[in-house]
Amino acid sequence: MNLPNSAMDNDNPPSPAGPSRDSGFSRREFLTGAGAGAALLGLGCSGPGSPATTARPANPPLRMHAGHQHDHSEPTLRLLAAMGVNHICSGLPSARMDEHWSVAGLTALRQQVESFGLALDCVPLPLSSREISKAEYPEILLGKDPERERALDDLCKMIRNAGAAGIPMVKYNLTLLGVVRTAPVPGRGGLKLSAFDRAQLKAEPLTEAGPVSAEIYWDRIAHFLRRVVPVAEEARVKIALHPQDPGFPPGTPYRGVEAVLSSVDGLKRFVATQPSPWHGLNFCQGTISEMLPKPREEIHDVIRWFGSREKIFNVHFRNIHGGLGKFNETFRTTATSTCRRRCAPIAKPASPAWSCRTTCR
Repeated sequence: MNLPNSAMDNDNPPSPAGPSRDSGFSRREFLTGAGAGAALLGLGCSGPGSPATTARPANPPLRMHAGHQHDHSEPTLRLLAAMGVNHICSGLPSARMDEHWSVAGLTALRQQVESFGLALDCVPLPLSSREISKAEYPEILLGKDPERERALDDLCKMIRNAGAAGIPMVKYNLTLLGVVRTAPVPGRGGLKLSAFDRAQLKAEPLTEAGPVSAEIYWDRIAHFLRRVVPVAEEARVKIALHPQDPGFPPGTPYRGVEAVLSSVDGLKRFVATQPSPWHGLNFCQGTISEMLPKPREEIHDVIRWFGSREKIFNVHFRNIHGGLGKFNETFRTTATSTCRRRCAPIAKPASPAWSCRTTCR
């Protein structure tokens, strides 16, 4: 699926993409299926080899919307409305707590989006995928007090104001490393594709955070969640974390950082650290696939694990070729596991209240 400026993960530029005549899956088919509530997904999914005729209990349909992220300018909103994309995540209102994050400012943003017939489902918090020296609120993961507490006060206020303004979700990152890549690789038509090859990763100096063990990282994450999750519950705003990109297996620190949110086990621990229905994931299937040796075979069980626990709040259908330690971003028709294959096994909802939003590229 091709959207203008759409579905970039975090701060990465969008990968060029184009419709394929041999894909067998058109934009209209995807939008129709997703926008109509993805009835197929509402039925759940059988494992490989399961009989198609096995009787299953009726389940409420999954509410699923194809969407867009990163930009809410008038030309983009007008084009999205024309294309039939009705749910978006806006761009960042502001990098710091100011009038744009006030109830009035966020309400004006929501009303601007709605004036084009679109729904504002999410706004990004100023906790982006930038490396810590370029982060909006570095003190949160640096653990520097009293600056950290002041920063958390700001973020809690943003979440409260989002709820008061009628915005149901915010998304964020908790990264020290930023998005790590090696040299791009050539792709179809001579394009350069974003890539990562652990064997080609050059030694880099420590980050501004210095050595960060798994224990230290988890302590700072837990402190963050203790502050923000109760506020999200009070404001009735879902908070959705994007995983660390790319995957670094436990015990393989980079630049002195043990990236604990870059493995499936780490993400499982993350969602269990502060149990709450308002605390979950911005589930980037490209990034999750980067954590897996055989993503084509393994991604479906990961989706089911988090989906069955209602921890998938937003979905990025980003495509990669390869897997753990070596991959490149690619077109959906040349990916290791395509968007179409990954739609089917999204776990059936445990209750009719569960919904997710999707962005594709």
